[in-house]
Amino acid sequence: MKFRQSVKKDVDRIMEIIEQAQNYFKEQGIDQWQNGYPNPEVILNDIDNGHSYVLVKDNKIIATAAVSFDGEITYNTIYNGKWLSNNEFAVVHRVAVDNAYKGQGLSSVILNNVKEICLEKDMYSIKIDTHKENISMQNLLKKNGFEYCGVILLENKSERVAFEKILV
Repeated sequence: MKFRQSVKKDVDRIMEIIEQAQNYFKEQGIDQWQNGYPNPEVILNDIDNGHSYVLVKDNKIIATAAVSFDGEITYNTIYNGKWLSNNEFAVVHRVAVDNAYKGQGLSSVILNNVKEICLEKDMYSIKIDTHKENISMQNLLKKNGFEYCGVILLENKSERVAFEKILV
């Protein structure tokens, strides 16, 4: 498997995977990634900014994530807790795995690849947030050494639970 930056021709495949996740959340009654988010414009913006990544197996995109090293304005204030560090950090958003490949630990593979990129950049913190009802993502984060830090508010004032992992 290869973890690489996305290119514009990947958008349709990335959106197929995102739409599977949107449908899953809807079926589970989780109000995350509904109402047309994320959409192709969001993914194209990620690509333009160098934030979009895909996991490729046998020349097929099987998972996607956005990884930024530019900070995250919504993380400036955290409620009911605190971040583990105030250092530079990577932020991971929009992690999704093709339904046909779920249960194979691919989200952990993505997080491990992000860790390697961080270490190459001498960056030792990864922060991430998720919906309070997205228990599978919270369990994944805990399994991968992330610690619950508190609650952040998105720009639309929706609450998200926030996690951080310090890399050593």
